[in-house]
Amino acid sequence: MTQSFDQIAEVVAKQMSSLLQTAVLISNADETIVASQRGDNGLVSTERVAKNESNGNGAGGYLKLPFHVYDQVGVVCIEQWVDGEKLSPKLAQACIDLMISQIVYPTPPTQQIFKNQVIYNLLQGQFKDESVALQQAALLGIDFAPPRAVILIDATEAIFSSSYGGEGSSYDQQRCAQAIIASTVTFFNLPDDTICADLGGGQFAVLKASDTKNLRPWATHSTTPTDELSSSWTNLEALKRAARALLEQLREATGTAVSIGIGRYHPGILGVSRSYQDARVALRLGRQFSGQARVYCLDDLGMAAFACVADERTKVDLALHLLSPLDNEPDLINTLKVFFAADCALSSAAKQLCIHRNTLTYRLEKITSLTGLDPRRFDEAVQIRLALLLQEFQGF
Repeated sequence: MTQSFDQIAEVVAKQMSSLLQTAVLISNADETIVASQRGDNGLVSTERVAKNESNGNGAGGYLKLPFHVYDQVGVVCIEQWVDGEKLSPKLAQACIDLMISQIVYPTPPTQQIFKNQVIYNLLQGQFKDESVALQQAALLGIDFAPPRAVILIDATEAIFSSSYGGEGSSYDQQRCAQAIIASTVTFFNLPDDTICADLGGGQFAVLKASDTKNLRPWATHSTTPTDELSSSWTNLEALKRAARALLEQLREATGTAVSIGIGRYHPGILGVSRSYQDARVALRLGRQFSGQARVYCLDDLGMAAFACVADERTKVDLALHLLSPLDNEPDLINTLKVFFAADCALSSAAKQLCIHRNTLTYRLEKITSLTGLDPRRFDEAVQIRLALLLQEFQGF
């Protein structure tokens, strides 16, 4: 049954007052009050609104925001100051619009659509105000308290294959999408910890809590327990292990090839957009250079990451990450520079370093052990060389 303008106004007034802990008044196009709700400072008075007088807190002023429902329009009046802080008109309007959407379209599928849209906007970087993003997420029950990184699932083959009604069967495609989301949430076994959204086109984003506590099932014994992420690369290996296990489960669930891109953690709710961009680039480059149906991450892409990633900051971050095991090894850094300057010739480099050739070999093996990259192998030597150049260019 469709709710009337007045009924929706009553619900919005109650929810806004509860959310902001202040009084709210809603009038219709005829300026007749159709809903009002008390806050900590009492009820909004129409006389005070008309005169723009304070409600006793000394700050004064009211926000008057449009209230659109169906083909009717009204006005929402809210005190502009709450507990000594000025209320953002943009934030308040976003809350009102989102509440109206939830009330007018209350069915679970539509609720999921709104959730998907909020997450999509966040991933695409369309939010510029973090408070607005947090408010919309809270209204939809999305918890951004834990630090989160993006796992990007590409299940295009499963969604559009003939076995799932690929000949334009939207019902079967929707059923498959719901099965993928359900399988993902079940895999992590922590619905409150995992936010999963259908981005369309066969892609799904998992906003996985990436602190050590929430990645403990996939952490190694050497992992240092901490809930703080000191670097965008912290806990990334545990996140990769989780993604690989998820990949196997999704393969079994869909019976088709699935690919996954991993994004690093970036601080703040708006940092989720950067994590998503990491995952997108890793997925695109990984499938092109490393084959299909795998888990891809920037630090596993080799030269492709340095050659094909457009974002300079990402390339610098990757360079510092690859060289980080040598942060306290200045002799090894110098050895690399001399080795490359000597065109990777062992005898020539050893002579310039005034060390025995066997000592140089030992140092190169130690570098390989620490970084996982062998400077005597062409592809890996190029990665190290590029990382050193980027490090020097940035003045680190």
